[in-house]
Amino acid sequence: MAPKQLSGQATGGWTRIAVQPPSVAFEPGPPRQSAYDVPDTECEGWSTDRFTLRAASVRGDSHRWPRRAKPRQDCVRATVHERTGTLVFAVADGVSGAVHSEYGSREACRSAIETLIDQLERNRPIDLGAVVLRAVARLTELTQWRLGMQPNESPGIREISDLFATTLVTGIVQPMADGVVLVDVCRVGDSGAWVLDRTRAPYDAELYTPLFSSKTGSGKRFVSNRVAALPQLPAELERTQVQLSELDTLLVGTDGFGDPLGDGDGQFGALFAEQLSSPPALLWFAHVLDFSRETFDDDRTLLAMWPTRPGERR
Repeated sequence: MAPKQLSGQATGGWTRIAVQPPSVAFEPGPPRQSAYDVPDTECEGWSTDRFTLRAASVRGDSHRWPRRAKPRQDCVRATVHERTGTLVFAVADGVSGAVHSEYGSREACRSAIETLIDQLERNRPIDLGAVVLRAVARLTELTQWRLGMQPNESPGIREISDLFATTLVTGIVQPMADGVVLVDVCRVGDSGAWVLDRTRAPYDAELYTPLFSSKTGSGKRFVSNRVAALPQLPAELERTQVQLSELDTLLVGTDGFGDPLGDGDGQFGALFAEQLSSPPALLWFAHVLDFSRETFDDDRTLLAMWPTRPGERR
């Protein structure tokens, strides 16, 4: 049976923002019953005296399709280390081939946040390598529990991957003097991070600066769907540090956002440059991320951070 198609009016109020050509509108199906605690959409947002944050994670149409519906496999988590005012964040994209990747992504984010907070609390230098290793350890523990292993038994990489494989982008944003903030971020897999220069006009080729290499864009002849993800570890961890001014916006997202963004100089990039010129209302941020575009039907997750000068809370 074909899914029930909807008109814009039938969706009740807000119609999905279409990036041409849009996808077909339909009523989503429920994910499997074991994923009852993984909602279709999550969003949050708040401000400190040094930055404003918006974050959302939305189930893509490929996972909403009735009879083949799956839970959202992306996750985003963020908090502030209270003593230092440092933003701590994690974004993860559960690998579609893993049986329970929706929980792998959540536990990877949870572990990353807890480890970074512990390092800050102990006044230790930020060790993102240790953060990634702890995330792998958490996925290992989760696999031991799922497979009913004894404490002295250890699952192999293949067993962990089959159940909980996930990408991970994690790091911190540290406030500095004169409104500048320092971003320290790493990744495993194909999720990404960008700096949006809000002084540039839409469709500008240098509007978005990627902090990691991209699998799409004008410099790529072929696009690979192969994902190197946790629990596998790269030979060398991808890590980037960059300073942002109050005219920049940090974006951290899964490939559900990064793939349609590409080089950022098309209709999609212009849409988000306009919508993120200043922090939007929380629910509107999630609504924009729930864009409709044909063939781009993966889960999409995005964290956006706008720096502010001390005392200039938005």
